[in-house]
Amino acid sequence: MNTRVIHNKVFEPFIDEEEIKAKVKELGKQIENDNRDRNLLFISILNGSYVFTADLLREIDLDINVSFLKLASYEGLKSTGKVKRLIGLSDDLSGKTVIIVEDIVDTGKTLDQVIEDLRKQGAAEIRVVSLLIKPEVYRGSHEIDYKGFEIPNDFVIGYGLDFDGLGRNLRSIYRTRD
Repeated sequence: MNTRVIHNKVFEPFIDEEEIKAKVKELGKQIENDNRDRNLLFISILNGSYVFTADLLREIDLDINVSFLKLASYEGLKSTGKVKRLIGLSDDLSGKTVIIVEDIVDTGKTLDQVIEDLRKQGAAEIRVVSLLIKPEVYRGSHEIDYKGFEIPNDFVIGYGLDFDGLGRNLRSIYRTRD
């Protein structure tokens, strides 16, 4: 893995493709084992989670449904602190175990808002899987049920994560170089 330059910002290799594949497989098996007798609906938070969602669901040998929710709270390298819902959810959540699929959880503000909205819509149970978690900045009120990698508060790209729309197609994860 070589460094990448996007919008004049240098990104260095951080988590390689093979580590990601192994972690996704592990998370998929955990979810499968914990949820065999549940009516599952996976909700992928777009845009960043699309790659993780696709790979994760292929590791789960259960009957599942998937839906997508598009939210935005980032501009450039920083969170705006405000969550904008761009595309809403139309599924009936009554009696379903909803598993929110996140690419990355940092402060938890977006996640808390999504969970609150899903509870209002009648989800029987809500669980969260996130590929990346930033524990030093997480202030959310919900436990992350299925954790991938704990990372420092660095800005990362690749494997679905972007910097102003670029970098999502990278197979590995890169972080900003100091």
